[in-house]
Amino acid sequence: MARDPETTSPRKTAPNTRGNSRSLLEAGHSTQSIGTPVSPLSLERASLLQQNELQAGPAHKSRLLTACVVAAWFISNIVLLLSNKYLLSNYGFRQPVFLTLCHMLACVVLSTAFSATNAVPRQTIQSSKQLIKISVLAIVFAMSVVLGNISLRFIPVSFSQAVGATTPAFTAALSFLMVNARESSRTYAALLPVVIGIVIATGAEPSFNLAGFGAAVTATGARAFKSVLQGILLTDAAEKMDSLNLLRYMAPISLGVLVPATVFLEPAVFEIVSASRADVFFVVFLSLNAALAYFVNLLNFLVTKHTSALTLQVLGNGKGVAAVVVSVMVFRNPVTFASVIGYLITVSGVMLYMFAKRSSAAKNLPEEKGAGDVPV
Repeated sequence: MARDPETTSPRKTAPNTRGNSRSLLEAGHSTQSIGTPVSPLSLERASLLQQNELQAGPAHKSRLLTACVVAAWFISNIVLLLSNKYLLSNYGFRQPVFLTLCHMLACVVLSTAFSATNAVPRQTIQSSKQLIKISVLAIVFAMSVVLGNISLRFIPVSFSQAVGATTPAFTAALSFLMVNARESSRTYAALLPVVIGIVIATGAEPSFNLAGFGAAVTATGARAFKSVLQGILLTDAAEKMDSLNLLRYMAPISLGVLVPATVFLEPAVFEIVSASRADVFFVVFLSLNAALAYFVNLLNFLVTKHTSALTLQVLGNGKGVAAVVVSVMVFRNPVTFASVIGYLITVSGVMLYMFAKRSSAAKNLPEEKGAGDVPV
């Protein structure tokens, strides 16, 4: 005898615990119609799973964006360094002051244009006293860049990077002399490999040039001096600026200093540039090189924003090693086994110093993001 469908008892089915979060939530919403109770714990777990699924997409995109920014920063730094070397040495445009002037001009134009987009909040100068401080930093900044470009005219990129890696040793020495800032014995001990390594690299450098070496050492000292000076002058929280805003104010001042310096030190450069206007390759290459100088600073800001200041320092050491390898491959400058060992010892010492300083002097301090020095 057939059963009446209306009197047939509903079939009881077990909840699908293997389904995704959506199926569990749907089961919860249809409890009354199906007649199968779902525990609150299952609903809560399903809700958490759904939230994780929704958050996984943005997190993946954020990691991808960070990787792209870091890669772009890495490549742009190396390309700028190699293109500077090519212009000043291989191509024969031996005008380092004018090249720096072009960099600053590009920074003025592009930083003004980027500021107009309001992508980064504008910071304004609060007083004439702060303007004087920034002006002092701008002059030291311009001097360090000019000296760095002068060194590239005489010595290989590999040797220039080896000398530049000793910046922490100069910074520690100047901090002690200028503000009596003392580090732990462990931090100072980490600087020994830095000094030993550069002594070995210098003694074994087959392309050693005294003028280039002197310019590289002075440029390194100037960068360290600017870093310490920035810490002294911009101590007020209201005066602190991120690297892009600081560059926006420093670049015009540096440009104002470099124009008379170019006229005095390289008076024939304007005739050389005028005569080279027909050389399309030179004009395009110089323009791209100058624009890249600004984008290196922009990417420096973005890397710090997406990672941290410590990560930027670590990447800086990796960039130095990569620049050395690429420059040797591109320019074919001779290197010795001893010079390579000396450079690696220096870089190892810098890494030890960085982490020793970090652990001893900034254990409980949060890292600042989006603020930093100007690397060009």
